[in-house]
Amino acid sequence: MPQATESPPRSFRVHPRLAGGPSRIVEETSFEAAAIAYVETCHPAVDGSDDLSVIVRNLEDGGERCFRIDLDTGETRSCE
Repeated sequence: MPQATESPPRSFRVHPRLAGGPSRIVEETSFEAAAIAYVETCHPAVDGSDDLSVIVRNLEDGGERCFRIDLDTGETRSCE
């Protein structure tokens, strides 16, 4: 049975959805992985809620997605 190959890392710029937070460039295999890596390494300030929305932009093709991350559980979902 052939092995599934993992996608090569891509460059993403990630920043909080609301103004004021730092942006970072991260190398990850997907938009969602980039969002999680940002939260794990940047530790952005939050306003007392248990989740954080971040914007993730693929630096190669300009594609952009928004994710809401539950800081207690790590659950990630698309912004509404």
